[in-house]
Amino acid sequence: MTLVYGRGPCFFCGGDSVWKAGTTAEWYQGRTVSEQSGIRAGQYQSRAVSQRSSIRAGQRQGRAGHRAPDHKGKGMSMVMNERQAMAYIEGLARYGSVPGLDSIRELCRRLGDPQEKVPVIHIAGTNGKGSTLAYLSAILESAGYRVGSYSSPAVWEYRERFRLNRKMIAKSVFARLMERVAEAAEEMAAEGLAHPTAFEVETALAFCFFEEKKCDAAVVETGMGGLLDATNLIKKPLVSVLTSISMDHMQFLGKTLAEIAIQKAGIIKEGCPVVSSAQKEEAAQVIAHEAAKKHAPLYVADVKNASGIRYGLQTQSFHYGGYRNLKISLGGVWQIENAALAAETVHALNEHGFPIGEEALRKGLSSAQWKGRLTVLQKKPYVIADGAHNADAAEKLAKSLSIYFTNKPKVFIIGMLGDKDYEAVINRLAPLAQQVIAVTPPKNKRAMPAYELAQEIRNVNEHVTVADSLEEAVEMAYLLTPPDGVIVATGSLSYLAGLESALRNRTKHK
Repeated sequence: MTLVYGRGPCFFCGGDSVWKAGTTAEWYQGRTVSEQSGIRAGQYQSRAVSQRSSIRAGQRQGRAGHRAPDHKGKGMSMVMNERQAMAYIEGLARYGSVPGLDSIRELCRRLGDPQEKVPVIHIAGTNGKGSTLAYLSAILESAGYRVGSYSSPAVWEYRERFRLNRKMIAKSVFARLMERVAEAAEEMAAEGLAHPTAFEVETALAFCFFEEKKCDAAVVETGMGGLLDATNLIKKPLVSVLTSISMDHMQFLGKTLAEIAIQKAGIIKEGCPVVSSAQKEEAAQVIAHEAAKKHAPLYVADVKNASGIRYGLQTQSFHYGGYRNLKISLGGVWQIENAALAAETVHALNEHGFPIGEEALRKGLSSAQWKGRLTVLQKKPYVIADGAHNADAAEKLAKSLSIYFTNKPKVFIIGMLGDKDYEAVINRLAPLAQQVIAVTPPKNKRAMPAYELAQEIRNVNEHVTVADSLEEAVEMAYLLTPPDGVIVATGSLSYLAGLESALRNRTKHK
């Protein structure tokens, strides 16, 4: 394993202390991608435990975290405000992303296993997780339940990851819970155990939040994959939900759809119902195999069974599963599929003793909101934000634009991360534009430089230019777009909040 050493200020005393962290790409590719090749679901499962054990053993040395000698771990006490809590979580980026459950289990054990105190709806998939989470959270709230939700990444504000009845966690509660989780994490490091990653700390904080607020249920989406995702320490979910599965994160999850599906289907638990969107054959076979092996009742939400579909940018309706004229407020033709998945999940919950009425289903579907997926930011001209960053999402965005903005002139603002399948996104979306403006997503080490992105775009659309900032991109887009046209900002969720800020500032100073 490659070890990265560094030196930085100790959180507790401000003094200088040494830390070291291991990179995950080499060992994770070696164990999860190449070793998965040709492995069937059952074979992979039998190897997973021993692989995870060896991975964690290596990581104890690779990311045995904070080692300041004057901090004993036991009995540590700290007081954080929101700024300090944010500084702490940002500092954990040094530990990278480490798949496996050993560390999160130990962290949560020290916190009293809060994940076992609240019933959980667990969601995995490639695209549609956030929207499905939004539908289910709204439906449960409409049914009178006290509902927590945990999602990632944050798009507009960090605290939106943690919600109670669709409202962000309060700053004071966030800081206080971060204190508690940080103490447990630093105790682990002081004892020579692997230091929890940022995502593990966030996941533990989410479960502490749900426990403290006495949630009747929590809707939790995976960060990446499922089988080795930190959220997968949940033992008995109310229901496991699988959204559309497609090619993404191939360097971590596998190079074929079946390999990726094995990871996603890892959230299926013994005897617990599972609801899946209709999948491509490779993924569908993996899910069916895992469900049968775990004696998990399998429900499939097939959008082909939806009828009477009426598309609209801000209101859509459809019939599904005996319900007529279900209405949703989220834009995007793919939202019919996500809403049908939510409706099928409600059916499964009802059948397994968690009652939700039709009125709550309808109210929840129609009231659900989820920013960053075909979100209307402004009108005249329309400004649409959509974080499409893989081939499947790009295809769905292209289809939606063809329906909502038929024959309308389109100007695209595109910013991407370098580790995404930018060629697939560019090849599908850039030819639709009269003009493309390439930007570099700010404050992101993974950002693809705008000039490199523009070179790639030029292969399929010669009408491309580079903006040096989001503010410049917005000004250029308005100059190039007629009143009946549409500006589409896409390629990554990471810069959409900055784009909206640039739009607000432009409006303010006009």
